[in-house]
Amino acid sequence: MTPIFLMDREAPTANWVDLTFLGGVGEIGLNLMTVETADHLVVVDAGLMFPEDHMLGIDIVIPDFSYLRERRDKLTALILTHGHEDHIGAVPFLLKEMPLPVYGTPLTLALLREKLREHGLLDEADLREIQLRQPLVLGPFEFEFIPVPHSIVDGVGFALRTPQGVLIHSGDFKVDQTPVVGAAMDLNRFAHYGEQGVLALLSDSTNAERPGYTMSEREIGATLEDFIREAPGRVIIAVFASHIPRLVQIVRLAAKHGRKVLFNGKSMITNTRLAKELGYLEIPPGLEINVGDLSQLPPAETIIVTTGSQGEPMSALARIALEAHKHIQIRKGDLVILSSKFIPGNERAITTVINNLYRLGAEVVYQQVADIHVSGHASQEELKLLMNLTRPRYFIPIHGEMRHLIKHTHLARAVGIPEEGLLLAKNGEQVRFEDGDATITGGVEVGRVFVDGKGVGDVSRIVLRDRRHLAGDGLVIALVAVDPSTGTIASEPDLITRGFTLEEEQAPLLEQARKVFREIVERSLTEPNQDWLEIQAQAGKALRKLFFKALERRPMILPLILTL
Repeated sequence: MTPIFLMDREAPTANWVDLTFLGGVGEIGLNLMTVETADHLVVVDAGLMFPEDHMLGIDIVIPDFSYLRERRDKLTALILTHGHEDHIGAVPFLLKEMPLPVYGTPLTLALLREKLREHGLLDEADLREIQLRQPLVLGPFEFEFIPVPHSIVDGVGFALRTPQGVLIHSGDFKVDQTPVVGAAMDLNRFAHYGEQGVLALLSDSTNAERPGYTMSEREIGATLEDFIREAPGRVIIAVFASHIPRLVQIVRLAAKHGRKVLFNGKSMITNTRLAKELGYLEIPPGLEINVGDLSQLPPAETIIVTTGSQGEPMSALARIALEAHKHIQIRKGDLVILSSKFIPGNERAITTVINNLYRLGAEVVYQQVADIHVSGHASQEELKLLMNLTRPRYFIPIHGEMRHLIKHTHLARAVGIPEEGLLLAKNGEQVRFEDGDATITGGVEVGRVFVDGKGVGDVSRIVLRDRRHLAGDGLVIALVAVDPSTGTIASEPDLITRGFTLEEEQAPLLEQARKVFREIVERSLTEPNQDWLEIQAQAGKALRKLFFKALERRPMILPLILTL
């Protein structure tokens, strides 16, 4: 096989190779890793994280790119393992600052193009399609991409030849021997590198706590078919829009049981279009309908495939459950299937949607009552299989929370990888390979950057603290106008409260607060050279003490003194 030399291969000026983890190690999301020599740096994935409950008003979270900015002169390329948001979601923000070639599989690049178009970056983007099992040379690095099954098609792991030896990156994977779409995992290729000698294996840890094997995606089709066959009316299936294998099975079942299919939700419509264009999703003529066709068909002849399996407030399913969708209303006898797991943190939102659907007369199927979802990540026996095939000298768990990483090292120990070969790296740490050995070296600058609307990084932790404060305890604005030349108050103090209400017996509190505020201002007017900022601070302190004593809560106090 003849390598494709997309860049001239160069002898390294120094012998070491560094792996630096800027996100995705010890957390789910924000995946970003670099592989680096003295002269070249390749980025692997650039993902986002969706905001946690305490991140009020934040749209998404992306990694801090400070480490990459400092090494901008040796940035060589960005490699994408697959098209999930936690691996490609931060790419537009990275390319805005540091344009560089991006390599990925066809679906991964198609999904990225949609994101870049929204950001106005598509015309300038340098997107390059990778070829499976075809070497790609970038400076001192040679990549070979190996197909791996996952919950999205076109996922890859890779073998990476470096000046120090071969590194294997699993990508997000499971060992599915009967995939619905795409190739089965190429175990032979991983074993080939194991025979040659693998310096280090970096492996997906998401399901390291789960014993046994992950069920094949194909088995979910049988469960879905049972529900579709028995459903007396419409079937509404909520699923991740990127889960092309699941969509393929739903389309096949619809054709088998004489039902038409409506795809609903912006991302669902976009992803199905891309999957059709790339040949991953084949829909027989006449099977797919538009939303206007729903009223013309008997309920028993339709399937609606929609977004919103996680109860996202603005998703199609959430709007349907709130009777706020323009075209789709729940009817008595509808069967709604949430064909996904409950992602931790989303349980309350999902159960709210489920309760609303039941209230409207639907029957709802979800993970607690039926096996209607299967993971895209390898369980313990598959993880051990990959270790035994590659037989690495060093093992580095990636992609998971800390408990997943630690559990994965236990599995590595069980298959015989010695203690000195287990490298548990954290975000901000580097693994340096030099003279055939590996060590975890000192930390580098890492962090999270909050994206709030069009603002990137302009929401600080102080702002988040203030938002939590306002959400939890409310706000009091104390306002007064003064005339320093006459030493008098020009208008009576006014207090405005937001975010809480006062019980009837607490109503005198506002009058007391006005009195305290007025006394502080009047006393200050008798003093020479008033510092009104200092006086506002004194008033705020006194009012906070008063409100806490009366209400046992700490509203944000904003005293405003206007001078005439």
